[in-house]
Amino acid sequence: MYPHERSLVKRLADEPFALIGVNSDPKPKVVSALERENITWRSFWDGGNTSGPIASKWNVRSWPTIYVLDHKGVIRYKNVRGEAMDQAVDRLLAEMAEKSE
Repeated sequence: MYPHERSLVKRLADEPFALIGVNSDPKPKVVSALERENITWRSFWDGGNTSGPIASKWNVRSWPTIYVLDHKGVIRYKNVRGEAMDQAVDRLLAEMAEKSE
């Protein structure tokens, strides 16, 4: 999963795109993973358990859960991975570009 996310962040570096992670593991494990996996995007710690405030507010029931939001903050896709995630993001960027013309 991390290699794909790194490539997505790199490919969309000049686009209006942000990848944000939320992690519920114990903090030492999170810090180790951030370094080991070269995670360069924002990643929030959710208190070290699966019922943290972020997971609770966003109704996360399984890990990993992926939400793809549009430029207005509306969830448009859920649990898309790999090529499907790329397509979802590309569609939303194209939609946003069309609306700004």
